[in-house]
Amino acid sequence: MHVVERENAELGSLTVADLEDELATLASHIYAGMCRWLELVAELDRRGAPAGCSCAEWLAWRCGLTARTAREHVRVARRLGDLPRIRTAFGGGLLSYAKVRALARIAEPETDEELLELALNLTAAQLERAVRAYRRVTTEEAAAVQAAAYVDWHWDEDGSLVISGRLAPEDGAVLLQALDTARETLRARARGLDGGSAEPRPTNAEALAAVADSALSAGAAGRSGGERAQLVVHVDETALASAAEGGCEIADGPAIAPESARRLGCDSSVVHVSEQGGRTLSIGRKTRSIPPALRRVLTRRDRGCRFPGCENRHFVDAHHVRHWARGGETALGNLLLLCRRHHRLVHEGGYSVERLPGDRFRFRDPWGRPVPDAPRPPPGSPDCLRQGNQPLPIDAATYRSGAGDSLDLDLAVEALIAVNARLARNAIPDRGNEARLVTPPVGLG
Repeated sequence: MHVVERENAELGSLTVADLEDELATLASHIYAGMCRWLELVAELDRRGAPAGCSCAEWLAWRCGLTARTAREHVRVARRLGDLPRIRTAFGGGLLSYAKVRALARIAEPETDEELLELALNLTAAQLERAVRAYRRVTTEEAAAVQAAAYVDWHWDEDGSLVISGRLAPEDGAVLLQALDTARETLRARARGLDGGSAEPRPTNAEALAAVADSALSAGAAGRSGGERAQLVVHVDETALASAAEGGCEIADGPAIAPESARRLGCDSSVVHVSEQGGRTLSIGRKTRSIPPALRRVLTRRDRGCRFPGCENRHFVDAHHVRHWARGGETALGNLLLLCRRHHRLVHEGGYSVERLPGDRFRFRDPWGRPVPDAPRPPPGSPDCLRQGNQPLPIDAATYRSGAGDSLDLDLAVEALIAVNARLARNAIPDRGNEARLVTPPVGLG
């Protein structure tokens, strides 16, 4: 308490000029530290984040960021290594992160010096606006965009379905609208289940699966006996219950690992089929591995994924701590909720989970080390930040944020196009026809 009062008294003794100088100086230190932080992020992304997750997901968990902010940091970190002059200015505290984030969308190694000069003479808001306008006026011709449209897919070696494509703007807008509608439908459905909590919207992957499921269900509605789309997996009982060899494959799809089949079987419908010599002897009734009443109790108890640091409360699976195919009970004490990614980690990723007293669970990584529930960041202070940046010539005049003039958007976009045109003229001859210079429309400002 006395320390806080003393610090407040010291702040109260500063003049307005002192406050302005220290704020500007410390801001440059923060930008320099942010540059170093992003360099570390890029290296972690290159090596692969721990815990079987993406670099952005690890940042969100370990560094206390939102998922969207973490993804944006990773995007900028990946581009920063290709822009040496911008990186040098950022590391010296001359550029803010907001400016670097905007430049990373359009800058190339050949243009970063000229774009850096533009950034030093604009505010962050002006630069962001100029970059957005530049990207709008440099789109390709409509005919070329239509001709380049495609959607392709293939089964990957690990059994994943890989989809790639390119759509014309109007078709892409329709797809995005369909994804938005599917996300809102899934979110509204989840709200009805958990009492109306405000959670992040489902991912694009989940929304796309919902769109496909809805389309198949609509088609099945016109057929007699039709039901909603299902994923059918054929599994030999010996492979499901033990380490013995046996077939596991997706119907009309690739083979999968027995551990993947056990994960899918944790929370699914099961039909027992007896065969001998390739002939079907009997087919049992379809039953749910998790009865609906038990699922409701489990959802009320866990309220979402139980993996440490995971905030996903929707699109979760019920996981058997000891699998039912290996004698585990389908009872509340042997069940917990896991999101799809962490469910895969526990089955195929080498992670393990054990039950503790009081409805608690302990997770261990593939090396047997406990996964902490919520890691605490080490203590920091402005003094530590200044000390780390001590070799840098940073003072109150280091950071430049424009002269305060109003933005001439036409002029700014023309400057960006001129930079791009010089880059196109210097390109190798056999790529010269690919470069197009588009005159900005009148009245952008």
